[in-house]
Amino acid sequence: MTSKVISIVLGGGQGSRLAPLTQTRSKPAVPIAGKYRLVDIPISNCLHSGIDRIFVLTQFNSASLNKHIKNTYHFSTFSKAFVDILAAEQTPTSGHWFQGTADAVRQSLHHLNVHDFEYVLILSGDQLYQMDFHEMIQQHIEKEADISIATIPVHANDVPGFGILKTDENSLITSFVEKPKTDFEDLVSEVSDEMKAQGRLYLASMGIYIFNKKLLYELLESTEETDFGKEIIPQSIVGHKVVSYQYEGYWTDIGTIPSFFDANLGLTDDIPQFNLFNSNQIFTRARMLPPTKISGTTMEKSIIADGCIINASLVKRSIIGIRTRIGFNSQIENCYVMGSDSYQNLDEIELSKQNGTPAMGIGDRCCIKNAIIDKNTYIGDNVTINCGSKLPDGDYPTYTVVDGIVIIKKRAVIPNGTVI
Repeated sequence: MTSKVISIVLGGGQGSRLAPLTQTRSKPAVPIAGKYRLVDIPISNCLHSGIDRIFVLTQFNSASLNKHIKNTYHFSTFSKAFVDILAAEQTPTSGHWFQGTADAVRQSLHHLNVHDFEYVLILSGDQLYQMDFHEMIQQHIEKEADISIATIPVHANDVPGFGILKTDENSLITSFVEKPKTDFEDLVSEVSDEMKAQGRLYLASMGIYIFNKKLLYELLESTEETDFGKEIIPQSIVGHKVVSYQYEGYWTDIGTIPSFFDANLGLTDDIPQFNLFNSNQIFTRARMLPPTKISGTTMEKSIIADGCIINASLVKRSIIGIRTRIGFNSQIENCYVMGSDSYQNLDEIELSKQNGTPAMGIGDRCCIKNAIIDKNTYIGDNVTINCGSKLPDGDYPTYTVVDGIVIIKKRAVIPNGTVI
């Protein structure tokens, strides 16, 4: 069944809602959970579901994503499996950037033509979830659907943020409204008793679609519509069999700084909603890093990646990414520290001390709370970040503040004694 499926992961646009994390990288390349990239989530879900022919569509800041894909997803020489990047390109029939999700797929159809497939699974590159796509594909075939849309039950107060679908007793989608603000009571759908008990009565589109090959080509080649959620899907409900696949597990769109921050720190819970510790592990680049070394540190509800050297006095409800160095008597609380791409040697660290400049990582006697520390940053000694009252939003040369969360920019240098 899955041998007849090709998957397309949409890399998204400029990712402005995730700035400054997307200033030098595309959304799918943003690091999560200390050692992974966002793109690893949909790709891992595909591979665990038996889908091993995957295209990743992107056009902005794609160099780091290309490098990650190249260094991570290797298959047998005798296998037909692949994970390939498709960047926006000029062709004889198209000379412009991707104009939206549907336009991105339209411009990429000629790359699919050389493959044998019957179904196209279209995924988003900026969501956190674990789903067995095999079950969704099986339902799609059993119900003889033209299009299947993964949906998740949501509360009434969440409705304005989603495309809402109404279904009949056979899971057939009868109407679609994009982000309704008022008067949406008629959009209540049939959900499970568990969802009813939680008051989750509305079905939101998860941005996960299955199309029959022939129909997808017809829809994209006969129109100039550019977006699946706003145009292609609503127009297809009339005249085609569009079915809902209802999903009740954990799923979150992490396209904004607050949702990204909450999703990452949520992984430190005793029993997190997104479980990293099960048989469906997330695949990512295999790094030959030493084990982490910790000295004199009190730790509580934290995740520590490989290759770290930690001398902090306290690390609480934080994620510490690969190769992170934290100095003596520092306190890190409610933070996501992404780590570094390389180590400084002892001579380089000693030279920084002599010159009074920060070494890579976090220095001594720092206090950092409610912050995201991007990769390869240099934070000096006695630095205080967000340890007082909530800061107003703003963008500055070395950091940005969004909803009270301080984001230290990639490769930023924060001098000794700085207070943010």
